[in-house]
Amino acid sequence: MVKQRESVTQLPTYVQGKSISGAIKLSSNENPYPPLESVAQVVRDQAASIQLYPDMGAVAVRERIAEHCGVQAENVAVGAGSVEVASQLISAAAGEGDEVVFAWRSFEAYPILVRIAGATPVMVPLTSDDRHDLPAMAAAINDRTRLVLVCNPNNPTGAGVTTAELDEFMALVPSDVLVVVDEAYVHFNDDPNSADGLDFFNRYENVAVLHTFSKAYGLAGLRIGYAIARVDVAENLRRVAVPFGVSSLAQQAAIASLDAEAELDERVQVIVAERARMIEELRGRGWTVREALGNFVWLRTGERTPEIDAVLREHAVIARAYGTDGIRVTIGSAEMNDRFLAAIAGVEAT
Repeated sequence: MVKQRESVTQLPTYVQGKSISGAIKLSSNENPYPPLESVAQVVRDQAASIQLYPDMGAVAVRERIAEHCGVQAENVAVGAGSVEVASQLISAAAGEGDEVVFAWRSFEAYPILVRIAGATPVMVPLTSDDRHDLPAMAAAINDRTRLVLVCNPNNPTGAGVTTAELDEFMALVPSDVLVVVDEAYVHFNDDPNSADGLDFFNRYENVAVLHTFSKAYGLAGLRIGYAIARVDVAENLRRVAVPFGVSSLAQQAAIASLDAEAELDERVQVIVAERARMIEELRGRGWTVREALGNFVWLRTGERTPEIDAVLREHAVIARAYGTDGIRVTIGSAEMNDRFLAAIAGVEAT
């Protein structure tokens, strides 16, 4: 047997949301609607030249993102989805003997990416109402801490972090520790008090922001995300990025999506309205559904999680079950959501 890193063999495997033939899939927080025709046409046009390598520097899309976010292109780094950019951020900042702090439960890839980099994940439990415990996270920072991840809104619980809370947290974080505000679901966040990652980037030297085109923009299958960071940080992200990691199709589709922002926002508002309807229906049936600021709702089902997940599957509805913590249900189309509500109708609420 060839030699392998023992730490890699012990890594947990990232589990994709399941898909079963004939069932509706509400397990991966995907956009339920097809790409806009203008975006699809760009992809069709670009497909004629897929024998060519993409622009490794992703100059055009970085310039368009910079224009959209009010920063310079030098502040932008891209990757194959925000999870790959998160990997860049972690790998550029942390290695053997270093620590990365984040809330738990949060995005499942965080502990995997930290361990791949050779660093140690420091997982700070959420509060009793499934929110970031920022004072506890600040207390977990020490001389070995290189990076802190703040997922706003949090995946899978949907809870947000307010501007006041993040300001209080930043006052406790050493200036040489990078704080990454992961805003994969920012387009669905309608809380006016929620922390705005770009605002914090503009006000704090040690903040980077993580965005994706997979959720609101519906480009999950093309894989493109980006970070907004200080120039020196962004340069290091490009150094550790996989060469040619973002396809020409993804780059051009991202530009077309930003150009169609107003049209895409109409779809976002439909999803937000469906989220409100789902929450109202569930609460009306006795379910405890707390804050939900992403394109999903979180059911704190505890020990009954496997039982309730099995009932949903019997009705050909696939949600995302997390051990004995809870179930995350993606907001789909109205028809998909109705099928979920019908499937869970006979289940005693928690």
